[in-house]
Amino acid sequence: MKDNKRVVYWLLTGCALIFIMVVVGGITRLTHSGLSISNYKLISGTLPPMNEVQWQEALDLYKQYPEYQKINKGFSLQEFKDIYFWEWLHRFIGRFIGIVFIVPFLYFLLKKQLTKSTIKKSILLLALGGFQGFLGWYMVKSGLVDRPDVSHYRLALHLTTAFITFSFALWIALDIKFPQKKDVEKSLRTTIRWAFALLILQIIWGAFVAGLDAGFIHNTWPLMNDGKLIHETVTIEQSPIWKNFIEGKSGVQFVHRYLAYIVVGIILFIWYKAKKLPLSPLQSKSISILLFFVLLQFILGVFTLIFQVPVVLGVIHQVVAFFLLAAMTITLHRFSK
Repeated sequence: MKDNKRVVYWLLTGCALIFIMVVVGGITRLTHSGLSISNYKLISGTLPPMNEVQWQEALDLYKQYPEYQKINKGFSLQEFKDIYFWEWLHRFIGRFIGIVFIVPFLYFLLKKQLTKSTIKKSILLLALGGFQGFLGWYMVKSGLVDRPDVSHYRLALHLTTAFITFSFALWIALDIKFPQKKDVEKSLRTTIRWAFALLILQIIWGAFVAGLDAGFIHNTWPLMNDGKLIHETVTIEQSPIWKNFIEGKSGVQFVHRYLAYIVVGIILFIWYKAKKLPLSPLQSKSISILLFFVLLQFILGVFTLIFQVPVVLGVIHQVVAFFLLAAMTITLHRFSK
């Protein structure tokens, strides 16, 4: 039987692993561990250093790069091991995800258990996964040259691609699980599509905030520092003025702050409009869950900002972003024909 429940389990397992990988990636970022492994060996790099000699060699290599020379000079071997662990785990999960996606896909393909449509979607999914792996190393490389920090553009691309890969894998699973066509209200479907696009945009600016450490300034809410709706630093850090909103710490945080209101507002509008329509139980439930997660994420964002991005809150904020994207994907699927 083609597109059977085992195919669905395979895709959902991949979704779960991508979720875990992004969580570990968030911890890696928040603990400043991402530049601890300064080379990339696809096969031999699977295992961490196994003895003190190998650990010392890894530390000696780390000493050649800006993060050690400018920030962590004098790091002990144990301190190095602590940050090495998270980056190694992040890369190990990435390798494991590759195996989990590729091996079952080839099995299902050889056993002719996939429809042509699912084969095409799965090939695109594998391409997205491969591109994500490349982006990880491309991101790390940006922090090994002069500045001991990765490019926030590359970080955003890396993170957003992970979210999109997760969403696409979930969409394929939903296509198989719920193949029937649905009667939908066109204007509501269009609004949900806009909400999905705005959420992706908010994820991108969230990555900008993380990449620029912009969560450590203006740690007040609902107004920015000095009780201002728009702090003067929003428009003066970069020139020309538009660069403030993609490269300035204040400007990037400003966009992330106020885009959050727009995302919450449009989902509240979807919920309000849906209440007046004759929806199926699955459609109604998906919108209720979507509303719950967007409100939870908004509250978490406020507390993460106020408390200056503690690791625990930062990770939880990223975890709930994943649940919010999943809820948005499921809702959009419920209202797609």
